Amino acid sequence: MTTPSTTQNLSASSRPAAGASDLPTTTFAGRTGMAVGALSVPMVALYFVYSGPPPQWNVLTRSLLTLVIMAVLTAFGVALARLLPRDDTGRRAIVGQLTIVSLLTYVAVILFAASLEAGTPLAFPDRGMDPTTDGPLAAAMALAHGPIAHLWIAMFFLGFARAAQHRGTAASPMVPRWTLRGAIVVGVINLLAIPSLYFGMDATHFYAINGWGADALVGLITLVWVGFIGLGIHRASPGRLTPRRPPAETPART
Repeated sequence: MTTPSTTQNLSASSRPAAGASDLPTTTFAGRTGMAVGALSVPMVALYFVYSGPPPQWNVLTRSLLTLVIMAVLTAFGVALARLLPRDDTGRRAIVGQLTIVSLLTYVAVILFAASLEAGTPLAFPDRGMDPTTDGPLAAAMALAHGPIAHLWIAMFFLGFARAAQHRGTAASPMVPRWTLRGAIVVGVINLLAIPSLYFGMDATHFYAINGWGADALVGLITLVWVGFIGLGIHRASPGRLTPRRPPAETPART
């Protein structure tokens, strides 16, 4: 005769363990994460090619690269959602859900800002305007590229560092420890960039809301570290790290 407790045990054993290995998803997450980091370098470099107003091709090219990066980052987020540990009921912890929602919200914010940025050369192709400092859309995108993006990506990094630590005793770590420590550092850096809201829009100032430091440099560090998270996931994939074993039981004394 099957008792309710036996039924619960059978259903629990039929569910995949929290953090169970998923090699195709792990491979996909690792590659998309590394692709985000690699693509971000030429994208940010395009912002520093010209000291004055950039030509239309420059703005449109970096906007197109931004679209591609955000598309790949979305794919990375979907794969990461499948890898974050779950409890015995199959539910992801609140911090894990916050991690994924924050990342996808960051993607939406950056797409909105990129749309505004590309709008300036499209609307005024012959005026030689820098869309990050000139025109009616520059001020509109400043908060999106700056404090809003910094806060939401900080929630992603800090949430990821917390959520990825919840692994079963016998499960392999999701990423190496250096990846989690770096995620915390990058998350804090983004939090420190949020007050740039009070330092104006002179792009030559390091801490301006659209400055080369608080905006461009922090943005580059952010996307590059997503690449390192992808590298960490790849290095911690099944077969590359030895799973942790539960501690041996101490024999009882007679």
